[in-house]
Amino acid sequence: MAEGTARAIMIQGTGSNVGKSLLVAGLARGFLRRGLRVAPFKPQNMSNNAAVTADGGEIGRAQAVQARAAGLEPQTDMNPVLLKPESETGAQLIVQGQRWGTAQARAFWSQKPALMPHVLESFYRLAAGADLVLVEGAGSPAETNLREDDIANMGFATAADVPVILVGDIDRGGVIAQIVGTQAVLDASDLAQIAGFAINRFRGDVRLFDEGLADIGRRTGWPSLGVVPWFEDAWRLPAEDVLDIASRPGGACKVAVPKLARIANFDDLDPLAAEPDVTVEIVEPGRALPGDADLILLPGSKSTIADLAFLRAQGWDVDIAGHVRRGGMLIGLCGGFQMLGRTLRDPDGLEGPAMQVEGLGYLDVETVLEPHKELTNRTGMCALSGAPTRGYEIHMGRTRGPAMARPWFHVDGRPEGALSPDGRVRGSYLHGVFDSDPFRANLLAEFGQGGQIAYGAMVETVLDTLADHLEQHMDLDRIHALARVPRPWTP
Repeated sequence: MAEGTARAIMIQGTGSNVGKSLLVAGLARGFLRRGLRVAPFKPQNMSNNAAVTADGGEIGRAQAVQARAAGLEPQTDMNPVLLKPESETGAQLIVQGQRWGTAQARAFWSQKPALMPHVLESFYRLAAGADLVLVEGAGSPAETNLREDDIANMGFATAADVPVILVGDIDRGGVIAQIVGTQAVLDASDLAQIAGFAINRFRGDVRLFDEGLADIGRRTGWPSLGVVPWFEDAWRLPAEDVLDIASRPGGACKVAVPKLARIANFDDLDPLAAEPDVTVEIVEPGRALPGDADLILLPGSKSTIADLAFLRAQGWDVDIAGHVRRGGMLIGLCGGFQMLGRTLRDPDGLEGPAMQVEGLGYLDVETVLEPHKELTNRTGMCALSGAPTRGYEIHMGRTRGPAMARPWFHVDGRPEGALSPDGRVRGSYLHGVFDSDPFRANLLAEFGQGGQIAYGAMVETVLDTLADHLEQHMDLDRIHALARVPRPWTP
C-alpha cells in the first residue's frame, strides 16, 4: 500500500474497561497475519502502567503490548498523551513520550485544545508507515460532559474522519442499554462516525444473544461485527488498568504484594503469576500481609512518599517487620526500592509539598527526588546468580548509600540496585526483570521451586490464540472494509 493511503478504524467502548485494549491487540495480530503493516494508536491514555520506548520516551503499557502484537517496537507516537495519576485530582502529563509537568484535572481540560495538534501529528506520522492503524478510544463517547475539546474519542474520530466500532461489555449486564443509550446521547456528527458495534465478554453460547443483536440492530441501524466470548487467557497479557490486578492462586511459593494507592508498573507481577509453582496474593487495603508469605514485593509507585504513608496507615510496615524477622525475603522495585531506604527527600515538591520522610530502613540508602526523569531500557546480569536480565528504568529520583556497594545487578557496565548484608532484602530501579526466564528461575530456586515457563513465548502464544479467537467471533473482513483513509491533514 502506498504511503499516505493507510486505512484506520477506531475501537471505542460504552465505558471504561470493556476490553478495548485486548480487542485492539488481537485485531493487530490477526491483521498482521494477513500480511498487513498494522500500527496501534491511542490518542489519550490514563494509566500508571507504562513502557519505555527505544527513543527514551514512555507510553501506556497496553500500547506496548499492541505493538508487540503488530510485530513492532513500541514508539511514542502510539500514545501521544499519557496521564499518570499522582493524586485524586492531579496527574503527571506525558506528551509524545516526555514529561510536560503535573496538571490538576481542571487545568488539564483547559490544555486539551493545545494537545490535539500533537495527537494528530503522531497519528499521521504513524499512519505514514502502515497499511492499517487500529485506534483505541478511552472511557466512553457517551460522557457528553467531556465532549468539548475531546481528544480521546469522538473529538479525534471526527478530526481525522476515522470510523468507529462501538464495543459493549455484556459481562457487566445491560449491554443493550449501553449501546442504544450511547446512540441516544451522541450528536449527529458523532453518530455519523459509527460504523457498527460489537459485544465483548460473553459467557456461554453466543447464539443465545441472537435476539439481543437483532434488537440492537433494529434500534440503532448499526451492523453487528461480532459477539466475542470471554477470553480466559486475557490475564496472561500485561494489564493496563489497576482494576485488572488480581491475586493468582498457584503453587507453594507465595508472593505477597501490598496494593498501594498509586501502584505503578504492576505488570512486573505477571511473569511470577504465570508460574505454576507461584501464588501471587494482592493484598487489598485494610488486610494484613499474610504471615506465610515467602516473599513480600513492594511494587512501583507513582507517588512514593504518599504511598509510603499509605503503607504505614494499613499497618503493613509492622507486617513487613515481622516477615523480615522470620527470615522472609523482601524486594522493592523502583518506588518500592526507594521506600526500603533510610530517608526520602523531595526538596522541589515534585510529589506534593517539599518534605523529607523516613523510609522503612531496611537498606542503607537515601533517595532524593529530582526533576529529571530516567527513561531507559537496560540489559545486564544478576550479581547474585549471573543470570542475564533485561529491564527498564522509569523514575524521578536518585538513590545513594553504602548498600549500593552490594549491587543486585550489573547493567550497561555499572552496578545497579542494593542488597542488605544478608541478601534477604533487595532493591532495584529495574522494572521488567522477572520477564527474564533464567533470572526468574534462579530467584524461585531460592524458595525450592523452579521456573517452568518461557514467558516471552507464552505471551506470543496468547496473542496468537487471541487472534484466532477474534477471527472466529468477529468479522475481520468487514472491519477491514469499514476502515478508511483518514482526512488529509496539514500541520
